[in-house]
Amino acid sequence: NAVMVDNRKGSPSFGQEISVPVTILDCPPLKVLGIRAYEKTVKGLRVLSESWIKDLPKDLGRKLKIVPKENLAKIESCLNKISNLRLLVSTQPRLSGMGKKKSEILEIGIGGKEIKEKFEFGKSLLGKEVTAKDVVKEGELVDVIAVTKGKGFAGPVKRFGVKIQVRHAKKKLRHVGTLGPETPARVLWTVPMAGQLGFQTRTELNKRVLKIGEKGDEITPKGGFTRYGIVKSNYVVLEGSVPGAKKRLVFIRHAIRPSKLKMLIPDIKEIFKLSLIHI
Repeated sequence: NAVMVDNRKGSPSFGQEISVPVTILDCPPLKVLGIRAYEKTVKGLRVLSESWIKDLPKDLGRKLKIVPKENLAKIESCLNKISNLRLLVSTQPRLSGMGKKKSEILEIGIGGKEIKEKFEFGKSLLGKEVTAKDVVKEGELVDVIAVTKGKGFAGPVKRFGVKIQVRHAKKKLRHVGTLGPETPARVLWTVPMAGQLGFQTRTELNKRVLKIGEKGDEITPKGGFTRYGIVKSNYVVLEGSVPGAKKRLVFIRHAIRPSKLKMLIPDIKEIFKLSLIHI
């Protein structure tokens, strides 16, 4: 938990110190490896060309199945054909406290209207590192995307919260009364049925960024976090919880449905170093 001053106007505790549950995210910087260009076709987007940096990290040896090449000149000569540009980035788990070595390779879209501006901006980032401070700010609302905790096979009562049948019901109690009407003559996907619960990609909207730090020592308790370890580099403190277990990859993006309430930079007094931690 964190102790902070409530700066939400209209709140009953406005101006007072309140206790807020928080989650600490270990956020090592992303390494920009290349840039990928897409062109529009009748079947959708197709890769036109891509360019990689020369000195790739050694941890990507088994990850990459292609021979990376430098094709910046080719991309620049085909800007009129390009529909979209994306950066190729990799995580750096060795800079985190989770003990992982193998990096993940991801695509990140480049903002902007003109393709030429996108290309120049992406070109300037090649070979550099992108930190959390370069993307989000304190007090900003973000969306969190992650794979939830797996709970295995579950019935409709636990999975969807349907009502348990009375004792006069035939055969079963923890089931839906009917799978649907006579017409349409099929079972619709909206009918609550048993199946996999958890271990599914979910998005949680409007999580407020409380703090962005660069020194993990100031947030790590003595001996490190339970079942995680030590935060070595950059970190982000979010208000509330995020999906998934510890050591699970979490994606952060700008909020697509931000609250109309203006969020101010939080005034944090103290953070108790017992919070959950993800990467």
